[in-house]
Amino acid sequence: RGKGGDPIANPIKFGTDGWRAVIAEDFTFANVRYCAQGVADYVKRAGITGRGFVVGYDNRFASEEFAAAAAEVLAGNGIKVLLSLRAAPTPVISYCVVQQAAAGAIAITASHNPARWNGFKLRIADGSSAPAEVISEVEEFTSRAFDAGEVSRTSLDRAIEQGLVSQYDLDIAYFEKAVGFVDLDSLKQADLKVVVDSMYGAGAGYLGQLLGGGKITLEEINGERNPAFPGINPEPIAVNLEKLQATVRNRLADVGIALDGDADRIGIVDENGFFLTQLQVFALLCHYLLEVRGERGPIVKTITTTSMIDRLGETYGVPVIETPVGFRYVAPKMTEHDAIIGGEESGGYGFQGHVPERDSIPAALYFLDFMVKTGKTPSRLLADLYDKIGPHHYHRNDVEFPPQKRQRIIDGLRNHQPDSIGGVAVTRVDTGDGFRYILADGSWLLIRFSGTEPILRVYSEGDSPERVQRLLDLGRQLTGV
Repeated sequence: RGKGGDPIANPIKFGTDGWRAVIAEDFTFANVRYCAQGVADYVKRAGITGRGFVVGYDNRFASEEFAAAAAEVLAGNGIKVLLSLRAAPTPVISYCVVQQAAAGAIAITASHNPARWNGFKLRIADGSSAPAEVISEVEEFTSRAFDAGEVSRTSLDRAIEQGLVSQYDLDIAYFEKAVGFVDLDSLKQADLKVVVDSMYGAGAGYLGQLLGGGKITLEEINGERNPAFPGINPEPIAVNLEKLQATVRNRLADVGIALDGDADRIGIVDENGFFLTQLQVFALLCHYLLEVRGERGPIVKTITTTSMIDRLGETYGVPVIETPVGFRYVAPKMTEHDAIIGGEESGGYGFQGHVPERDSIPAALYFLDFMVKTGKTPSRLLADLYDKIGPHHYHRNDVEFPPQKRQRIIDGLRNHQPDSIGGVAVTRVDTGDGFRYILADGSWLLIRFSGTEPILRVYSEGDSPERVQRLLDLGRQLTGV
């Protein structure tokens, strides 16, 4: 309770992919335990206690201690726990859920957020993000635990003695799965020089272990643990990849690959040290699956991803299914339609035959295989793609705003919808997730609030970088911030 005995407001609010907060401010051991109690109560209500739970964590400050705190609460509620022996990528944790037939997983990670943050991700039995209805129930149970100020808890040592917690090497089963993504023996013998930027994250060493022992040369940078993420946020976008770009140029490398903090997202730098946008990478991965591997099936994309996917769908005769932002919307559609790939603007891509979740490891292997099978550089692959479907350029601006102005911004966008933007007619307005304006020349502008941070995002895609920047400027004017 606060001053005067007033109750303290509950700071735990689950967003697009779990709960994230600033360490020691709201992300505390007490609040992590309340979240774990919420999960435990949900598992008990759902009658799936006997299947057990996986708990893993990333390289952030005190993540292993936060993971242990969560495991102690699950064990205190009679739920058996497989606790990761070491930091692991979120997709490795997700795959372990499926491989062990567990009820779900808790991953202590804030993904790409700045170093001050940590987070609590929840996965369900198929390894995917928890859907809205599950999150809602867990959040309600968490709120009850917070209000009561109580959790059931068993110390980690005692839980291990009682067999309620087992420390487990999540990598073993994952590597057995990963060797089947591509022909690794052939890929290892490729005459390629690759630079991997692990961004101080949980994916450090994974590509090296998979590709080592052959002709391919792989150099890893930022592969050590450093919870301060010095000089960067662990998000694989251009502003954070200057070191990777410089290293690719200096080493005369063929490609640079970046993994985000929990290795579920990927960034690509071409042989000239130029960053490929996440939308370009998504379209290239789709092109690889359709053209090189000859796969056919639906493609799932969020509204913030590229219209290049629609053009590829038309060219190869496969359906394209669109969802709101967030892989928790993409994953169910992938499962429902047996999609060959699902992707989002943030650089997260999932693949058929794997867990319906983002995973940077197969994405990296597929991209390298695309280069080897075609004998082409990343820039040449992109040029070929543009020759097939036309040039597409994209950018996103993130704008901080005073939280008290959120509703005013929404009301302004809702009540003053333009007939044209930059002299081009608006042909359709989509308000399914933010405000997306489809223009007569095929370009688009989207304005939406982040689901995990107090940030307004403005996105655009057009036929030239200049056109994209003009739309972004006009979009910000529409918001009034």
